[in-house]
Amino acid sequence: MAIELKMPALSPTMEEGTLAKWMVKVGDVVKSGDLLAEIETDKATMEFEAVDEGTVSEILVAEGTDGVKVGTVIALISGEGEDVASKPSPLEGEGDSAKAERGEGDKGKPSTPSLIPLTPLAGGESPSPSRGEGRLAVSPLAKRLAEQKGVDLSTVTGTGPGGRIVKADIESAPVLLRTQEPSVAKAAPAPPRLLPAQEHSVAITSEIPHEVVKLSNMRKTIARRLTESKQTVPHIYLTVDVRLDALLKLRGELNAALAARGVKLSVNDMLIKALGLALIEVPACNVSFAGDTLIQYARADISVAVSIDGGLITPVIIDAAGRAISAISTDMKSLAEKAKAGKLQPHEYQGGTASLSNMGMMGIKQFDAVINPPQAMIMAIGAGEQRPYVADGALAIATVMSATGSFDHRAIDGSDGAALMAAFKRLVEIPLGLVG
Repeated sequence: MAIELKMPALSPTMEEGTLAKWMVKVGDVVKSGDLLAEIETDKATMEFEAVDEGTVSEILVAEGTDGVKVGTVIALISGEGEDVASKPSPLEGEGDSAKAERGEGDKGKPSTPSLIPLTPLAGGESPSPSRGEGRLAVSPLAKRLAEQKGVDLSTVTGTGPGGRIVKADIESAPVLLRTQEPSVAKAAPAPPRLLPAQEHSVAITSEIPHEVVKLSNMRKTIARRLTESKQTVPHIYLTVDVRLDALLKLRGELNAALAARGVKLSVNDMLIKALGLALIEVPACNVSFAGDTLIQYARADISVAVSIDGGLITPVIIDAAGRAISAISTDMKSLAEKAKAGKLQPHEYQGGTASLSNMGMMGIKQFDAVINPPQAMIMAIGAGEQRPYVADGALAIATVMSATGSFDHRAIDGSDGAALMAAFKRLVEIPLGLVG
């Protein structure tokens, strides 16, 4: 009996994913531990390994397919002695769509062509009368491929039964986005045509050169979570200016001492440590709001924002307050490299009791970061720069950065947030406490 390979849940919160790439094909023999596919979650691209042994008999979901629900059967593996060749494989793993493409629907039920409305072409052109009154016969698979490739279905001649447009017609059709004007000699200019967005009412005029970029699962998740955060979490922002001169001096001394071990501390490593210690010192800020309860954490795990292609991910430094800065530096370097390569494991980016986002290296002076629920605070770090600074009643020049804490006001009072910012400022300005 064939073994069903189902879309795995690669993280506790995963509900669906993208089958990014198949690493096997029909007929391949696999054994436990072999790499079967790469699956894109909302956070990273992860590898899917075989658990059972056998021969890949069918691939039911094509690579590149979005929105595959957890638990969906994506392939079949035949055991020893089963006849793989006798099992017809759907076209490119398209399942029901591929069967419809070949006219192999449910037996006894006539196949009904899928119809989509035609949008009138610019310049007043109409579809060919032979295609019906404003409707066009097209298979589900051909329709999806046309959307992916940007093919204008009104320009395609169907070669299927009754003139139906099928997959082969789309693959041989020229790419012509509906947002572009068709090539009509000396056609009268048409007024700009507005295209409705798929999910939001955003008008795009066809007069402006542009391309439509498909959102990754990560970008969709970022959009959803940050929108929810700003709509449901009452943010309060508190900013302090922090003098960095002593910390920069200490960093230089520590790096000289750690050079033989191949460790080079960054300012960000030291700020992670400072935020961890500040959260332990002010436990009222190391919390999560949970409706009618408040979760109080006994350990400060700091989620650190790392910019990657197509989005942002936050690997977690576990127990930032209790670890040496050198250990934080080593872990942060490793996690950042894995994040940029898309190889973080769920336990490396999930959790965290608070976050730190540093845009100082980009020259940003000050910004307000959005809280990442269920966390109740995030620290935004600006650039360290030379500024006039009053110390002991005298005006001087100092290296100063602005740090802004965003706090969930349902869980954290302004006075507690202020206490955290004061503790953070003190720890950075008197940095020997970071190595104690």
